[in-house]
Amino acid sequence: MTTEKFDHVSVSTKANVYFDGKCVSHGITLPDGSKKSVGVILPALLTFNTGAPEVMEGVAGACEVLLPGSAEWQRFGAGESFKVPGNASFQIRVVGEAYHYVCHFG
Repeated sequence: MTTEKFDHVSVSTKANVYFDGKCVSHGITLPDGSKKSVGVILPALLTFNTGAPEVMEGVAGACEVLLPGSAEWQRFGAGESFKVPGNASFQIRVVGEAYHYVCHFG
């Protein structure tokens, strides 16, 4: 299942721009205080570092991910998600169309 919208949230209007604009996201805060980000990754090979554990939920497009401790790239598309532990590093590869995502923290 893909999250299509969040109701009653606070949205940070200033975008988080990473990797020379290849990844752009906006932070949102839900009524219960939990935080997420929604964004897009343009075609690129990027390395991300996490602080807290994350669940990356695909909204549109697809990506390939090399998760910590894995030697195999895994493909994820819209409606699919993957987990990344806290204080870790992972690679994400987007080819072709942009990958739209929701990042669930914690």
